Amino acid sequence: MKVGITADDPATVVAEARRAEELGFDLLGCGEHLSFHGPTPNSFAMLAAAAAVTSRIRLVTSIALLPLYPAALVAKMASVIDCISGGRFELGVGAGGEYPPEFAAAGVDPVTRFRRLDEGLEIVRRLFTGGPVTFKGEFAALSGITLDPPPPRPSGPRIWLGGRKNGALRRAGRYADVWMPYMVEPEQVRRGLARVRAAAIEHGRREDAVSAALFAWTAVDQDSSWASTTGIATVSAAYRQDFSGLADRYLLLGDPHTVTERLAEFKEAGVDSVLIQIAAQSGEHRTRIIETLARDVLAKVHDF
Repeated sequence: MKVGITADDPATVVAEARRAEELGFDLLGCGEHLSFHGPTPNSFAMLAAAAAVTSRIRLVTSIALLPLYPAALVAKMASVIDCISGGRFELGVGAGGEYPPEFAAAGVDPVTRFRRLDEGLEIVRRLFTGGPVTFKGEFAALSGITLDPPPPRPSGPRIWLGGRKNGALRRAGRYADVWMPYMVEPEQVRRGLARVRAAAIEHGRREDAVSAALFAWTAVDQDSSWASTTGIATVSAAYRQDFSGLADRYLLLGDPHTVTERLAEFKEAGVDSVLIQIAAQSGEHRTRIIETLARDVLAKVHDF
């Protein structure tokens, strides 16, 4: 199983990207919002910075809100970052919609977000596989557009998609290389991946064309009580709801053995990669969790 962490602070992304690579993590992710309840970065800008100071670790937007952008612009940014990184960039996208003010700020009606996502994925896929691309859609028209410079790989960066509902599963089967749900239990992943792969077959793809990843808020420490308290407080603050009753189901919290065993359950359910959102509210606690993951969890999970 591959393991990654996410970065969320423009002031520390360069140092953290270097440290993540040094510690042996496989992935560095970054999510985004145009505007949200608290500080949020832009995933493309963050990962471009990370690309310039790393040489091995893979970089994935986790996730970029595709409906807020012209799809051709997303393909262009992804291609350029892929060039900077030497082919290490992966494009994770989703619909968003949980914070309507950012859609208003971008001039996008949130009601259209799923149609924009579907059309955007079609455009991105076509541009990644070479041009010139001519396309007439509801939101964009391309007339002989080509990505130049092209992405380093012939088919372009791999595409990650999230979501747990029926539409998201069908969309992942049609377009994604990686399906990445979050706030799920292992059995939900097992059932969802089967449906994603059935959808892939319906669209003329191989059953194994889509793999599964997990996005998980995580706090791990030798002091399991500290890890649980810190993790629950962080996630409760982020979502503005009490997560104490949901922690055992949806969060990775506790000592290294507990977290490793839970990840083994997800591996058994079909998960090949886990992208960890560090559940800490201070830089000191964040470093504590990352170092514990690297020292006491990473090697064991790599062996799954």
